[in-house]
Amino acid sequence: MAAQRQLGDLVSVGPAMLRDFELLGVRSVAQLARRSPHALYEALSLAKGKAQDPCVLDTFSAAVAQARNPRLPARQCQWWYWSRRRKAADRASARRARQ
Repeated sequence: MAAQRQLGDLVSVGPAMLRDFELLGVRSVAQLARRSPHALYEALSLAKGKAQDPCVLDTFSAAVAQARNPRLPARQCQWWYWSRRRKAADRASARRARQ
């Protein structure tokens, strides 16, 4: 039987993100899989009293995706994959708002 993955085993999750998960009450990969990256980002911003860098959202997105899919392609495990997706969505949203 395979060993159960730990939060620290996820790509893009380092000591600071582990502290953030602890602050948010996320203690396992199974718990993380049930959470929304956007909800985690908003909760962390609220807990810390200020908006977090958008790259934190990207890291949450990478971590949640890995928690939900242990066979996620390697490039999708990286926070910068999610950063590119977020920025593309922001640009598309801005274009629609100008129309």
